[in-house]
Amino acid sequence: MAHVPSRRRAVRSVSQSSPISEEGVSLWSATSKEPSIPALDKNINADVCIVGTGIAGMTTAYLLAREGKSVVILDKGQIGSGETAHTTAHLSNVLDAGYRKIEVLHGAKNAQLIAQSHTAAIAQIESIVAEEQIDCDFERLDGYLLFPDRDSPKKFKEEWQAAKRAGLRVRKLKQSPFDLKFGSCLRFPQQAQFHPLKYLAGLARAIKRLDGRLFGGTEAKEIKGGKTVKIGTKGRAIVSAGAVVVATNTPINDSGKMHTKQEPYRTYVIGAFVPAGRIPRALYWDTEDPFHYVRLQRIRANGKTQDLLIIGGEDHKTGQAEGLEGRFARLATWGREHFPGIKEIAFRWSGQVMESMDYVAFIGRNPKDDPNVYIVTGDSGAGITHGTIAGILLRDLIVGRDNPWVTLYDPARKTLLAANTFARENPKVADEYAHWLTPGEVSSVEEIKPGMGTVIRRGSSKFAVSRDDKGSLRVRSAVCSHLGCTVSWNSTEHTWDCPCHGSRFTPDGKLLNGPALGSLDKATLPEPNEPRRRKQQGGSKSGIDKTQLERRCFNSNRESVRSG
Repeated sequence: MAHVPSRRRAVRSVSQSSPISEEGVSLWSATSKEPSIPALDKNINADVCIVGTGIAGMTTAYLLAREGKSVVILDKGQIGSGETAHTTAHLSNVLDAGYRKIEVLHGAKNAQLIAQSHTAAIAQIESIVAEEQIDCDFERLDGYLLFPDRDSPKKFKEEWQAAKRAGLRVRKLKQSPFDLKFGSCLRFPQQAQFHPLKYLAGLARAIKRLDGRLFGGTEAKEIKGGKTVKIGTKGRAIVSAGAVVVATNTPINDSGKMHTKQEPYRTYVIGAFVPAGRIPRALYWDTEDPFHYVRLQRIRANGKTQDLLIIGGEDHKTGQAEGLEGRFARLATWGREHFPGIKEIAFRWSGQVMESMDYVAFIGRNPKDDPNVYIVTGDSGAGITHGTIAGILLRDLIVGRDNPWVTLYDPARKTLLAANTFARENPKVADEYAHWLTPGEVSSVEEIKPGMGTVIRRGSSKFAVSRDDKGSLRVRSAVCSHLGCTVSWNSTEHTWDCPCHGSRFTPDGKLLNGPALGSLDKATLPEPNEPRRRKQQGGSKSGIDKTQLERRCFNSNRESVRSG
């Protein structure tokens, strides 16, 4: 394992002039300088094209460039501007699902491989940080899995035994450390944390040094497999490559199958100032429902070095939660109950997690596609380590090197116990198509207040209607441009969220997150007494009616469960 050279931890000043920084901006975005990369404006060739500049795409590009491959990396935004900017950056081999559940779903041998792969991912990051001299606040520290007093001793013992069988170093503690208000806990040494965007900036410098080419503001719109893969962009430039890696959190090149094997979740984060040194530096996770995850980051504010306590949790299925408004407040309340000295909340942000049916990422060849088309998705709350595992595994697949993780992470794998459980839960997706038959949420636009949005029905059509802070009305089709679900208003983040597969849109319908490739259609809201029209106003461009969309969803889900 490489040794990371000791250096003074770099900190960047953050203003504390107001209790909350710009709404939705993560700590990482506020304390790093985003590298600027140009847009692609001409056709180019490469050995490998990677779509996405998050942790998975950048790690894959770097490791392939180290192998002498010519790489081109595309992103519709800038480096790390997607979900990597919204992580809490825990580097851990302790997974959200717990090793009791992992062992049941995957078996004892695969549980060991899972633990080994996440351990290797942390070591890979540490090695890259040392070799490339990346100043990204990387540090090794302990992790504590905290069990509330109400949790049974049996559950605690079984998790400890399963973690040991998986090969992890773990120690039982009868009492939570540092006088935290929990019961017993498990201590896992040699976990880690870092600043994810500073790390990606370092990877970008290294990729450029290795003659890799990065392009931002370049949205991939079409991916055609074949002996030479063709990646068409919104600006009409085409990348021709021997292989393509789609690393876009959720695949943009898959119309249905992978989306039936995972579910999108929203997760929320606050950053609160605490007195420096009051809370020991470690990673903390609990087993409550919903669970929480906590760490510290040192920054400069008001001319002095301070500790920021980062608390995440309050997860819910995208587009399917009630009472969104209180999620940040509940995180703050929970934090004050368990950690001493919390002052004002300086940051609030959120992110998207793709939860796979068996809690392990999908990394490898895209099922039923050409063999040189690869995907990575299903981060399952461990996006940094899963993304790094993807870099290692995809590099080996592309260069033809054996890797013991291939079958474990194969996107076409069959985990029958998980598939059957998932199939029982996944009708919630199909239920969303039934929303076509329900009334709108309000009957009149006069009921919509500034800064709010809702779905209104006119005849057989539904419209996503919102007002900006000044009261101006915005109308779009409520039909998700992916597979035709009805979007819902996220009152916490002021977005339109698709409850089926996780696509998200701005209030005026612009695409934020895939798998959709297009925005919500523009629409005109008819008057309440206007007669129905045969064609939906602002409907889906797919030309598929609602019955066909519903049938496609059911069939795709059934096929996914049957074939894995």
